Amino acid sequence: MLYAVPVSLLMGYLMGSLNPAALLDKVKHANMRKRGTHNLGTTNTLYVLGKKWAALVLIFDMLKAFFAVQLSWWIFPLHPVAGLISGTSAVLGHIYPFYMGFKGGKGLAAFGGLVLAVDPMIFLILLGIAIVLMLLLNYSVCTPVSAGILFPILYGLKHQDLMGALVVAVAGLVLVIKNIAGFGRVRRGEEMGFRSAILKIFSGKFHAEE
Repeated sequence: MLYAVPVSLLMGYLMGSLNPAALLDKVKHANMRKRGTHNLGTTNTLYVLGKKWAALVLIFDMLKAFFAVQLSWWIFPLHPVAGLISGTSAVLGHIYPFYMGFKGGKGLAAFGGLVLAVDPMIFLILLGIAIVLMLLLNYSVCTPVSAGILFPILYGLKHQDLMGALVVAVAGLVLVIKNIAGFGRVRRGEEMGFRSAILKIFSGKFHAEE
């Protein structure tokens, strides 16, 4: 365990800091920092570059956290908490990448990869809860806020693992803090509501920064 914690922290952070949205931003000269939600993540990629590139960013961001968990478990099979540490660190690396002035994405996709790696059943439960809340309340931010709050609780109750729950609670807390302001942006008309965004996406009428 002496080496498991620092190695998992560093490995997860470095994997998490890999940001495909930042690469796309440079390649396509999209200037995403000044458009849409001003973040380098899936949502703003959707707003600025469209569905195809947003899907690519989503998959990459989920997989980097997913594999951070799995790799730590493979390296340290006797220390299950190592995977949770690495996954949490990947979420933090995504949100606070050192080479971008600690200003990355909002962390939802990376957090989703962490949850999926740790417990696919809890992932499906959280996804179902998020969809219901978004449809009822019309706020996309319901997903990161509900997931950030509920995952540590559900994980701790299901696995009877207080230490693990505390570790993933760090990622959950940061996720909530980074995303909760979205409620205000939707109310002020600075971001689309969930139902409007879904209708535009599936109708093919979605345009950047609407």
